[in-house]
Amino acid sequence: QVQLVESGGGLVQPGGSLRLSCAASGRTFTMGWFRQAPGNEREFVATITWSGTTTSYADSVKGRFTISRDNAKNMVYLQMNSLKAEDTAVYYCAGTRLFTGGVPRRTRSDYDYWGQGTQVTVSS
Repeated sequence: QVQLVESGGGLVQPGGSLRLSCAASGRTFTMGWFRQAPGNEREFVATITWSGTTTSYADSVKGRFTISRDNAKNMVYLQMNSLKAEDTAVYYCAGTRLFTGGVPRRTRSDYDYWGQGTQVTVSS
């Protein structure tokens, strides 16, 4: 069982930036970020394949967020720029147990491992 631990959340003003990190205790393949705001379902944010050559983003974050990974360190990152109040949520890192090829994975059921989440609050 691979453990995922997120870090980097916090309070930031609208228009600001944050970089989330996710440390995996072992190898994972496709990695993703999801988020859940109070009263809402957990929603897809971004995903990156094992090779790092394919990424996919939710329309709401496209152009503002960037997902990346360092396989040598078992790390995945989410750079978040131009943050808005509606980005406020708990952000979760997720990973797949098996190789999923070059196809982006955008649904929760695609993922086997989940972190505990890190709170991001965008407020003035």
